[in-house]
Amino acid sequence: MKKALLYIFAFLATQFVASFLVIGAYMLFTGGSPEDSMPTLWDVITMVVFSLFVTIVFLTQGWFKASRSYLLSHPWSVLFWSGIAALGAIVPSLVLQGLLPEWTGWAKEIADETEKQMSDLMLEPGGYMVIALLPPLVEEMVFRGCVLKSLLEWKPEKKWLMIALSALIFSLVHMNPGQMPHTFLIGLLLGWMYMRTRSIVPGVVYHWVNNSAAYVMFHVYHNPQTLQDIIGPGNARLGMALLFSLCILIPALIQLNQRMKQIPEN
Repeated sequence: MKKALLYIFAFLATQFVASFLVIGAYMLFTGGSPEDSMPTLWDVITMVVFSLFVTIVFLTQGWFKASRSYLLSHPWSVLFWSGIAALGAIVPSLVLQGLLPEWTGWAKEIADETEKQMSDLMLEPGGYMVIALLPPLVEEMVFRGCVLKSLLEWKPEKKWLMIALSALIFSLVHMNPGQMPHTFLIGLLLGWMYMRTRSIVPGVVYHWVNNSAAYVMFHVYHNPQTLQDIIGPGNARLGMALLFSLCILIPALIQLNQRMKQIPEN
């Protein structure tokens, strides 16, 4: 457990350091002040710097050991079905999110600010990189390859409890109350995939497809706020979209369950 807490602290501390350095660079090169709202391009730079710092810290400290062994086993069918599962989970997740009560007070303010920041990032030239490319790699390395790994080593007899705990941490760190149920469920699925394979690669593929789909839908449907903005109004359309998505998601999960290599118990 101490290792998991160390990894989380390092992840958050590195984010703070990266933000501090980029704000300093912004003030130095533009003559701005700390009270100024930085252009979104500088937020992109912050996320790139943060991702690089986290990767360097976790690799140099030996907390995460990169390996090609899983890829050398040619798990192409697992990676394919990971991507299909990500596509199939989008609509069910949005339906669940729509059924939850709206946040109020400070939680709504945080959710609104986070959504605005994400929308602004989507419009930047480097938006795809900091939304769909870097987060899958960095977050899977930290939250599955380090945090969940240490939790599973701590309580190997309580695998699903450790997966749920890591998923909760994963959702809280995103600091977006409106997305927490969605992020928690994704964390459960990603944790299951890591437990079965002991590799972050299937999770990276799932994470990448999920984030890429969000990026594409934002641009195709011009920043949709609800599922109805994508499929149109009406319960019939909603039911058909949900049924169609489940017909993708459930077979994908079955295929993953059959194809992911079990890790022998120690």
